[in-house]
Amino acid sequence: MKLITFEFDGIVAAGYIDGGDAVVCAEGDEAHRAVLDVISGGEAALATWRKGSARRVPLGGIRFLAPIPAPLRDVFCVGKNYYAHAAEFHSSGFDSSAKEQVPSHPVIFTKATTSVCGPGDIVKGSLDPTNSVDYEGELGVVIGKRCFQVSREAAYDHVFGYVALNDVTSRELQKKHNQWVIGKGIDTFCPIGPWIATADEVGDVTELELCTEINGEMRQRAKVSDLIFDIPTLIETMSRTMTLLPGDIIATGTPVGVGIGFKPPKYLSAGDTMRVSITGLGTLENTIG
Repeated sequence: MKLITFEFDGIVAAGYIDGGDAVVCAEGDEAHRAVLDVISGGEAALATWRKGSARRVPLGGIRFLAPIPAPLRDVFCVGKNYYAHAAEFHSSGFDSSAKEQVPSHPVIFTKATTSVCGPGDIVKGSLDPTNSVDYEGELGVVIGKRCFQVSREAAYDHVFGYVALNDVTSRELQKKHNQWVIGKGIDTFCPIGPWIATADEVGDVTELELCTEINGEMRQRAKVSDLIFDIPTLIETMSRTMTLLPGDIIATGTPVGVGIGFKPPKYLSAGDTMRVSITGLGTLENTIG
């Protein structure tokens, strides 16, 4: 099942995709948190949606929003989680986070909830005073069940689904402040969407392929199986000391090919288009403003 939040005829709605249609399950004020409520409600809530509204809108007549427009908490992110990107970033001169090229433990940081935006939204590169905007296509894992001290073996039982995400970053701010929150938490610097696909629909998540294009040029291409710390390890590590909640999003890291890896760096400018595509999760496209 593909869960969406969207706009049509001036109305904000939430529901799911069925063939070429968006099935409307919530409208108006309740639509903004409807997907979050369904995630919390689990299979019973999904079943209610499947049996609910018969109102349909052709996908061609809607505008996708972020599936969870206002997350309850910051987006959790993982740094340097593909081997080639870890080497690329470490050698760039911008890695002030650690002396290790390949981390011995997951590097975790967050992006503010106000950084979240949806497909087609303008990413406000003008908010970066250093003009060093970079892209990072990533797979997002959506937590479905409250979890604390969950083992690797039980980790996937706590995953609701998956979503495409772009961890847009100001490289100079990331470097200047050592800790990454300011450089990565800028308003609109976390596009998410177009939909959340439930875990049963995705199947073997390690087989998914992620691709990032900038102005039509392929920059990133990798499989989720290439992660240094896989999804069960991330959930086990994070839940060891803190509780993960339904609707929490974990951005699992970006592969090699980011702008900072080029000599000189290929930063983004106003008008540049970013496209992050993941098998079965659609294409997330945004323009720099």
